[in-house]
Amino acid sequence: MGHSETVPGERTHPILPCADLDQALNFYNALGFAVTYQQRRPNPYAVVELDDMVIHLSGLDGFDAATSYASVIITVPQLEQLHESFKEGLRSSYGKVPIKGIPRLLQPRRKAGTPTGFSVVDVGGNWLRFFSTGAPGDEIPRTGLGRVIDVAARQGDARGDEARATAVLDAGLLRYPHAPAAERDEALAYRAELEERAAPSP
Repeated sequence: MGHSETVPGERTHPILPCADLDQALNFYNALGFAVTYQQRRPNPYAVVELDDMVIHLSGLDGFDAATSYASVIITVPQLEQLHESFKEGLRSSYGKVPIKGIPRLLQPRRKAGTPTGFSVVDVGGNWLRFFSTGAPGDEIPRTGLGRVIDVAARQGDARGDEARATAVLDAGLLRYPHAPAAERDEALAYRAELEERAAPSP
């Protein structure tokens, strides 16, 4: 049967690892996901859902979140609203919005080569990369200091390398001393965020 004869409706559901299933479920609950399935035997396993997003979680003994390479791309129609909802839920459950370490929520930001988006790192160290659907304006590359900020975000947000992102920003601020005030403000605000994220926890 050819593809043109099939009826669309496919779904892809990632299975993400975690060391402690209860901690993972608490985190996803804070984001607003509902637990729709869970089991403890023969292996810890659960499913969480929010609107059309479905994520499966697998508890693995001895799993180290810091070594996780799992990453999922999720496109959503209302990026900013979802980010605000996540912030509110995390603040309510954790007393603050975690921005460094594991877990964390990063700000929506343009990145070189991709549309505007934001990332969530869950308690298993898995990256949930959220992007806006149908935002062609974000595809237009910026120039000057704006381009530098986008490149820095690729390092700092997409790759989690705060030191490299800070170095990129510092070089850009020196290279474009007469950049528009809005771009300089954006660069300096991002640099301050990177410094906070890179600072050791008390």
